[in-house]
Amino acid sequence: MLRFRTSGNVDIMVHAAKLVFINHLRTVASPSSSSANLRPPSTSTSTRSMNTSFDPQLHHLFQQKHSLRSKVRTSLKNMDPVLKSQQDDAIQRVVLEAPWFKNSSNICAYISCDALREVDTSRIVSNILSNYKTEDQGHVQMKKRLYLPRVEDKNSNMKMLKVSSYDDLVLSSMNILEPTLVDSSGNPREDVMQATDPVDLFIVPGLAFDKFGGRLGRSGGYYDMFLKNYQELIKKKNWKQPLLVALSYSVQIIENGRIPTTPYDVPVDALVTASGFIPISSVAFKYCH
Repeated sequence: MLRFRTSGNVDIMVHAAKLVFINHLRTVASPSSSSANLRPPSTSTSTRSMNTSFDPQLHHLFQQKHSLRSKVRTSLKNMDPVLKSQQDDAIQRVVLEAPWFKNSSNICAYISCDALREVDTSRIVSNILSNYKTEDQGHVQMKKRLYLPRVEDKNSNMKMLKVSSYDDLVLSSMNILEPTLVDSSGNPREDVMQATDPVDLFIVPGLAFDKFGGRLGRSGGYYDMFLKNYQELIKKKNWKQPLLVALSYSVQIIENGRIPTTPYDVPVDALVTASGFIPISSVAFKYCH
């Protein structure tokens, strides 16, 4: 029996062995909501950049992105449910069996949302949360640390907070599961930006990807802004670069051409599709040998 608390402090009791039930719960919780309203946009160009002086070139890129988003959303909507389920299983299997996942100690990931038609991450999250060891005197220590996103506002600000169980998650006002700000003891939850150890692996969502590392989000810039800030942190700390991996259905891959990008966009190091691991950057290629 799992308990989740909504933003209105209403407890929801759910029986489940895996995180799969979460996606169904979020979809049912607000059936009238459109996909666009369920979550603040998670990737692509920061909305702050749109408040600067008018730039015809940037404006043209934004229009191109808008058009591409519409096409990909239509493709995702029309995707055969059986094929989608098969690709969900295959993608997660690739991740769980990969050495770059097995050898990672600190992971930033996301909880997938069915209504947004994101690649399922339930098995990945469940694997990390069940991956613990018991030390002397019954002390439990996670072999892997998991950080999940929590949207702070509508200005592209997002945190990645450490969680150790499903009980650390609550339904937000938009029916999205996010970490609570404090743990069960009332202590502030660890923010990855203040963590003493670097992140080894980022597993990120997106709307479309190309094989040059381009990633198209949902126009809010949450992930791009966060990743930019984290890149500045690792330079300051002199930490190694984490592996940035995007999970993608086949219909989300731009096979011929590239996604329009701006200086605000952060490229990914690799893609994981149902066909396997696709390295893009030099950071990713070292995992192929």
